Amino acid sequence: MAASTEAGTGAPEPGRDLAPVLAQLKVRLEAAARYLRVDDQRAALVRLEADVAAPELWSDPERARDTTAAYGKAKSDVDGHDDLARRLDDAAGLYELAREEGPESVAAISGEVEEVVAYLGRSLDELELRSLFSGEHDERDAVAEIHAGAGGTDAQGWAEMMLRMYLRWAERRGFSVEVDETSPGQEAGILSATFIVRGPHAYGLLVAERGVHRLVRMSPYDSQHRRQTSFASLEVTPFLEGLADEVPIDEKDLRIDTYRSSGAGGQHVNVTDSAVRITHLPTGIVVAVQNERSQHQNKAKAMQILAAKLAERQREERRAELSALAGPQTKVEWGSQIRSYVLAPYQLVKDLRTEHETGNVDGVLDGDLEEFMVAYLRWRRSAS
Repeated sequence: MAASTEAGTGAPEPGRDLAPVLAQLKVRLEAAARYLRVDDQRAALVRLEADVAAPELWSDPERARDTTAAYGKAKSDVDGHDDLARRLDDAAGLYELAREEGPESVAAISGEVEEVVAYLGRSLDELELRSLFSGEHDERDAVAEIHAGAGGTDAQGWAEMMLRMYLRWAERRGFSVEVDETSPGQEAGILSATFIVRGPHAYGLLVAERGVHRLVRMSPYDSQHRRQTSFASLEVTPFLEGLADEVPIDEKDLRIDTYRSSGAGGQHVNVTDSAVRITHLPTGIVVAVQNERSQHQNKAKAMQILAAKLAERQREERRAELSALAGPQTKVEWGSQIRSYVLAPYQLVKDLRTEHETGNVDGVLDGDLEEFMVAYLRWRRSAS
């Protein structure tokens, strides 16, 4: 009854002053217009609209795809920005009019304006995250590989835990995953795994995870249950499906081995030598695929992954050449490990580059990696 009396006094409850909140949203929207290059994209949209409408566009399918993709992106960015600007102007105008009329009018419309403020805040958060994807292929799908490192059976168990962590992360984000190969450990866990993650900015997000990951825990494989430190690494490559035809690969440079699949995959597994391992002899790059339905399909997928890895190697070599020309760098670069996961004697996950940390180790191992990824992207932008 007391609550009912307080709520029904007849006088509107004073809410927070939304004027500074709306002003801050305007500042953030103006920043978004700059990093989205809205003015440039608005001008480009006029030209792209004419190109898309041209009857001869599809005479060159590749150019047509590039043109329509550029048109779709420019229109999405411009329309998205304009929609947010319109909502913000409407909310600010409504709030200013209510303030002129008095407190009762402000109280009457504050709920409606709060909803718009919340929507604009979420939308600008998403735009700001997109602005952090500055890499050439950040928007692409990703090929990821996990390898057990130092630490024996514990490291192999840790590699399997990492695989589950990234599969759970992808599931949380609504991404699809193809696990193309897993090599079981000698006693437990896995020696390695190769998987493809498909979704918007999959590579741009997973590149934050590339490097060596260190786990400290009470070993479940030690009869005395002693504390053990183990290591596993994640390698990430942008997956561009058309590269198999674009990256020159000489068949003489390949050693192709077939073997019996060891993972799940249907009746053909463990019946025929359908799994394929390709070794690129000049670079030593090895790709294995076992989960397609035939040897031919496994080889085709392995060639796609090999092409992606060779293209990434070429990009890294170019970056190394430019770095050498620039001379010694004073900023801190990646060390031998990027992140530590401590389960004992205390609970902590800490990224050694960004200093971002959390005590919710179980959540991180269950795929709650978003804050670490965003912290890395912000760190990368500040270091560039």
